Amino acid sequence: MTDSGDGGDPGAQVVAHFRDAPPAHLGVAVSGGSDSVALLRMLADWAPGAGVSLHVVTVDHGLRPESADEARAVAALAAQLGAAHDTLHWRGWDGTGNVQDAARQARYRLIRDWALARGIGQVALGHTGDDQAETVLMALARGAGVDGMAAMPVRRDLDGVTLVRPMLGLRRAALRRWLEARGQDWADDPGNEDPRYDRIKARRALEALAPLGVDAQALARVAGNMAEARAALRAATAEAARDCAAVEAAELRITASALEQLPSEIARRLLIHALHSVGAAPHAPRRDAIARLRDAIAQGRRSTLAGCLIAVREGAVHIGREPSAVAGLCAAPGDIWDRRWRVEPSPDADNKDIAGTQVAALGEAGLAQCPDPDAWRKTGLAREAILAAPAVWRGDTLLAAPVAGWANGWRAVPVLDTRSFAAGLLPD
Repeated sequence: MTDSGDGGDPGAQVVAHFRDAPPAHLGVAVSGGSDSVALLRMLADWAPGAGVSLHVVTVDHGLRPESADEARAVAALAAQLGAAHDTLHWRGWDGTGNVQDAARQARYRLIRDWALARGIGQVALGHTGDDQAETVLMALARGAGVDGMAAMPVRRDLDGVTLVRPMLGLRRAALRRWLEARGQDWADDPGNEDPRYDRIKARRALEALAPLGVDAQALARVAGNMAEARAALRAATAEAARDCAAVEAAELRITASALEQLPSEIARRLLIHALHSVGAAPHAPRRDAIARLRDAIAQGRRSTLAGCLIAVREGAVHIGREPSAVAGLCAAPGDIWDRRWRVEPSPDADNKDIAGTQVAALGEAGLAQCPDPDAWRKTGLAREAILAAPAVWRGDTLLAAPVAGWANGWRAVPVLDTRSFAAGLLPD
């Protein structure tokens, strides 16, 4: 990590993350604080010569009266630098729960959707080495394992958009000096001094721990060591997935005896990845929840977790979608539904009129409308899997249920397959 006084060029370190393969379009998330403003200025110095078009995005959470003015200041800076700018608004907090976590999740979701809508494959974030150290310390307080202690990765795929953190090796103090030398101001969020927040407590704890050598550099090394361990565990889990897991009709099947013989940590990771791949839960289930699930599997009991239905049949652990979890979930024909399926007219279909149609779960109402309500039995899938499968509707009228055996000119193409499931476990 570059400290505040080594004289290195922080801008060169930032653009090095993109120099080998410059993207045509690069998103930059800028709040108006010193870290993200420095990130924008550094990338703006480099982008024109590299043929990169910068697109700046600011998320206004609406939690402080100053946030709108800060978003406008970022827009003005972006215009000065010749970059496009958009402000996204979040008004989703109901006043309960952890506001910082809710705002963070909303920010990532909004940025992902913004990037996908504009064809932007990478978005740079302004997290620094100080943020990384605070994250490690908070993970330690939670008793986190390898993943938690690895903290924030430099790159992370977020459902088709790559988030890049090119400043994890830089200190905030160095960035502020860099900005001051250029006469560039920034906004200070008063929340960064509020001791009610865990991150601010961690920041102050780091100041107290510095005499023991527990500082940003030391914690960055810890995060790096844990990231290497995480990569090794992910590779081992991917190998296990290739050996004992398969996907059929967007349902995951793991050989029960092989799962039982895996090292406990590998089995835990395999199950978590399975639940995320099928159920798309935003957070991994806690260790005690996975432990209960493994007990249920060992005893052959059905269970539900993270939007999934788990059952043991014919020597395999079947992990499918829980029907109630997809009730009301809709998509347009041709779009991905529930991250698992794409439903579209068959290439050889005579009638390709999709006006007024939508893709939604078959459910009990749809199954009752199928011309042959028992046709699904020939698919080899469990009834719950059929109920949670996609179907084509026009209003309340069922037009097709391709997974349930009534294609009627439509096809359902699984997005989740065996290869993509195992590949999702490989280190970045």
